[in-house]
Amino acid sequence: MSQEKLSEFVEATARKLGIPGVAVGVWADGRESYATHGVTSVDNPLPADRDTLFHLGSVTKTFTATALMRLVAEGKVELDAPVRRYVPELQLADEQAATHMTVLNLLNHTAGLGVRLVVETGDGDDALAGYVTRMVELDQIAPPGTRASYSQAGYNLVGRIIEKVTGLTYERAVAQSVLEPLGMSNTFYATDDIMTRRFAVGHNPDVDGKPTVARQWKDTRGNNPGGGIASSVSDQLRWARFHLGGGGTVLPAEVLHGMKKQTVELHGSTLGDAFGICWFLRDVDGVRTVGHGGSGNGQFSELLLVPERDFAVTVMSNAGPDGVAFNQAVVRWVLEHYLDVVDRDPEPDPHDPARAQELVGTYDIDAMTLTVRTDGTGLTLEVLIKPELRAASDKELPADYPPFDIGLLPGDADEYIVTSGAFKGQRGFFTRDESGAIVGADLAGRLFGRVQAAS
Repeated sequence: MSQEKLSEFVEATARKLGIPGVAVGVWADGRESYATHGVTSVDNPLPADRDTLFHLGSVTKTFTATALMRLVAEGKVELDAPVRRYVPELQLADEQAATHMTVLNLLNHTAGLGVRLVVETGDGDDALAGYVTRMVELDQIAPPGTRASYSQAGYNLVGRIIEKVTGLTYERAVAQSVLEPLGMSNTFYATDDIMTRRFAVGHNPDVDGKPTVARQWKDTRGNNPGGGIASSVSDQLRWARFHLGGGGTVLPAEVLHGMKKQTVELHGSTLGDAFGICWFLRDVDGVRTVGHGGSGNGQFSELLLVPERDFAVTVMSNAGPDGVAFNQAVVRWVLEHYLDVVDRDPEPDPHDPARAQELVGTYDIDAMTLTVRTDGTGLTLEVLIKPELRAASDKELPADYPPFDIGLLPGDADEYIVTSGAFKGQRGFFTRDESGAIVGADLAGRLFGRVQAAS
């Protein structure tokens, strides 16, 4: 595959979707290729390049997990140990969960914790400790070990384990144990480090659909372990090559590659068929892929590895909501044109009004509501940040998206697929209780509990 064809596709797709700035890196056949397009900001435009910093959001979790696994390899942490061995002050709403939750439960999202905690605990070195103190306010949606449900809060707690075991701040511990040994000199947490370099800002559409700068660049320091890192596509390919390689001085090879082995199955998710340790594992066209995505305020990232082909692709974009569609389009194009691996969406069943009506209602998690509606001819799904959180926040929160059309997939598993909008192709499923009643909806690995059925 030629550099020219990659660049042509990236530019054409970014222009079609109206993304101000994008950066793509590919590792294939033992060499790196890059394609960039556009600008860092519509207000203060600089060309996006291979060293431009983007906010990676939840791709940060792969760094947090790797730093924790180094402590495991050094015999300082045990995966099956209770979290309270390392963070004895931990208090949760469910005391049984706090007692029995293990380190592995956090790493593979089986701790049963709610998605996130919207709190501000400052920018000091005690920010993460303060965040963990507030976790008593977090919902416990399932007993530890009983199901997978993605949790930002769980990874922030992993970060606190790292602090307690190393005696360092989370950021310093990751830099010392992972970033510096790998020569990742263009990857940072602190805005003081980021602002002296070329960096992309996020964008969200205004009332006319025109991209406008998102003023909050990234989340609070207490959320750094789950989503606070910024990096470039060149550094991300370095990160990918490390995880494809032998581990070097950072991790023994068996520990490194053990992170990519299934620990728990996922059901009905576009993100993957299973979790390893942090990584989403997914079979695409007969090939196992290993990856993680991330999102912030108008910024989106994707990192995908194909270990059996010694292949990786990383994509970053700086506009919502269509940055998601851009990243997915690039990843799919790269897989097909470099590896002859085709990622196809399943086809939904024809609309069934009776089947659809059973799902209509409101579902929620701590920070968002999910509403399923029908007009008799189809289903829509709308996800909104709770208005009381917007009203209470003194920071700019990411924009809400218009409702998506969804279709139910064949079979009796209550699986669905998004068929329109920025999240087209995203899959999820509805959960039933023992009596067969719908009690939850899964989206992007997160369980939304049902709070109101259609009247």
